[in-house]
Amino acid sequence: MLIVEDEDAISEPLTEGLEREGFLVTLVKTGGAAIAALANIDLVLLDLGLPDVDGADVCRALRAQSDVPIIVLTARGDELDRVLLLELGADDYVVKPFGFRELVARIRAVRRRVDASSDATPPERSSARTVGALTIDLRTRRVTVEGREITLTPKEFDLLARLAEDPGAAVRREQIIQEVWDEHWWGPTKTLDVHIASLRKKLGDPRWISTVRGVGYRLEQHA
Repeated sequence: MLIVEDEDAISEPLTEGLEREGFLVTLVKTGGAAIAALANIDLVLLDLGLPDVDGADVCRALRAQSDVPIIVLTARGDELDRVLLLELGADDYVVKPFGFRELVARIRAVRRRVDASSDATPPERSSARTVGALTIDLRTRRVTVEGREITLTPKEFDLLARLAEDPGAAVRREQIIQEVWDEHWWGPTKTLDVHIASLRKKLGDPRWISTVRGVGYRLEQHA
């Protein structure tokens, strides 16, 4: 695990605590060092307030090089910032101040999702789903709208693929959280709304995904 945090008061106890939990930790204090240390890393904990480079730019650079899961540690709590982080490729975020047990739970949940995706058998990932002008290739994890490829984070892709399993059908929020995130997920369900907002923007038309009030979301067959 790579921790990118320049404040000793945070990084030192965080490193010690994660090592007690059995994680092998590499600690760096700058964005440049984070990019250089990416090889052989299974997960990144990235603080946004770095001394050399804005954390959002580091997140973008890390995602351009690798599909490694990225959990952002941020003091920024408003929805716009959270949407931006997910668009840049972060898989999850934890708002400071955070509880250590919550962070460990988030880390393990992300790792379970990655492991489950890696263990998927070829037949499960070999087909493409087409919904109107939208095509989702499960094997290559590529998405196109009217022939234009759009870039999604791993979690955005999983969410869109789940909705595309049954276009036009309403999928309950609880079901999405269980199947796309984790059956033991206990973080804020607002995470789902942030991912939906990001997906709508990237698809180019918010009408692709409808909100079913009191139920969840639905992928429209024609936007």
